[in-house]
Amino acid sequence: MAAKSKTFPPVEDCPSIGRENDTVVADMDGTLLCGRSSFPYFALIAFEVGGVLRLLFLLLASPFAAALYYLISESAGIQVLIFAAFAGARVADIESVARAVLPKFYSGDLHPDTWRVFSSCGRRWVLTANPRIMVEPFLKEFLGADVVMGTEVGAVRGRATGFVKGPAGVLVGMNKADALLAAVGDGGAVPEIGLGDRKTDHPFMQLCKEGYIVPPKSEVKPVPVDKLPKPIVFHDGRLVQKPTPLTALFIILWIPVGFLLACVRIAAGSLLPMPLVYHAFWALGVRVHVKGNPPPSAKSGEQTGVLFICSHRTLLDPIFLSTALRRPIPAVTYSLSRLSELISPIKTVRLSRDRAADAGMIKKLLEDGGLVICPEGTTCREPFLLRFSALFAELTDELVPVAMSNRMSMFHGTTARGWKGMDPFYFFMNPSPVYDVRFLKKLPYDLTCGAGGKSSHDVANYIQRAIAATLSYECTSFTRKDKYRALAGNDGIVGDHKKVANGNMSPFKVMGC
Repeated sequence: MAAKSKTFPPVEDCPSIGRENDTVVADMDGTLLCGRSSFPYFALIAFEVGGVLRLLFLLLASPFAAALYYLISESAGIQVLIFAAFAGARVADIESVARAVLPKFYSGDLHPDTWRVFSSCGRRWVLTANPRIMVEPFLKEFLGADVVMGTEVGAVRGRATGFVKGPAGVLVGMNKADALLAAVGDGGAVPEIGLGDRKTDHPFMQLCKEGYIVPPKSEVKPVPVDKLPKPIVFHDGRLVQKPTPLTALFIILWIPVGFLLACVRIAAGSLLPMPLVYHAFWALGVRVHVKGNPPPSAKSGEQTGVLFICSHRTLLDPIFLSTALRRPIPAVTYSLSRLSELISPIKTVRLSRDRAADAGMIKKLLEDGGLVICPEGTTCREPFLLRFSALFAELTDELVPVAMSNRMSMFHGTTARGWKGMDPFYFFMNPSPVYDVRFLKKLPYDLTCGAGGKSSHDVANYIQRAIAATLSYECTSFTRKDKYRALAGNDGIVGDHKKVANGNMSPFKVMGC
């Protein structure tokens, strides 16, 4: 079956028309992905599972891994990275990071030429030296891979040993060829196409009917986000950027400084009078941009205050709304940590999840003045809006939509899997975070439930579309439960760790905006 020649044409020469009945088998780093180094993805595992100390251990081990890679073998170098990132970590935590964190970064590095060929084939196989537990969720869920063959990592009592398991060892060189032969079986048809990027991929490529090399290029533009086979609406993890060795070093050095800076920023927001918080934030490097015309505060004797309807990016949305208005506005919350409630400079009131009780509480709060509500019920990082709960539309006709957006360069200020009490700290640990607060026009009375006779769902959908159009986002029908079941395997209630049957999301639905 093996071809004699070890010279393969470039992947650009591979035809992709009429491949619906063909099988393709591809390497991952440098082939399916533009990047040839797997360090950033091991770094994500290390940081999300073990924190900054584990990331430091991996960074210190990486020069040793590189030396083994070039002086001894590719297998030896990869084994060091696996041990540094995995040893002692809970297998369940590694699986969680692989499902909730890594796909966002993998999808941003998809090689266009390889994807053209890979996506055109009816059966898609992947052979990789990376641990299978680390790459399988992305490859199967987002790229439609049918078979994933990767390095197996040993585990004892639910924790990874960091050592490679099984006779196959690290899947490089002839080990890849042996794994492919085992997958094909005796008398089985070999794959039509083999794709790789380095000499150690040649053994398995020679087993295929056609072999194509993905040549290393200094600059390759990954597949654009809008061309991805499946949109990534939800993802988790604290790191904004892919942690290259240099980025990882900067993160490690910045965290002690950033935490102290975050404490100062939080103290300023909590202790200073609200009219001064806007200026204090700017002085401390937190940029707050206000657009539109905010409504004036409720006059004495008015029957009800304004209900601000906000898109939900972080739990700090109501605080930055109050900062923009220069006055504290109470906020209703669904599930907030006690620490976040303690340090909040505004009044927070928990929803009980009892519709009648919550409606009565919100009406009473509106009688005392303005109120903030985020009807999505949870945050979304990507340019999407989740489904708006319609309860707010039944309670008042004084509705002001607010389009909230933010920009973070180092850390995400939200989490689905971690401790939510650290969310404000991580947001303020960014060197110069930015919040945009855009006030839309007050909803006309003829579009409300009371004066206009509209249904609450019509009002909620109208406001969702208005905010989405302002932010250039897309509307979805996803809910809070969809997000937490996809990322954390629970319903997203603080203190509720009951797992659902699986982490699969409901089918993606985009509503007309």
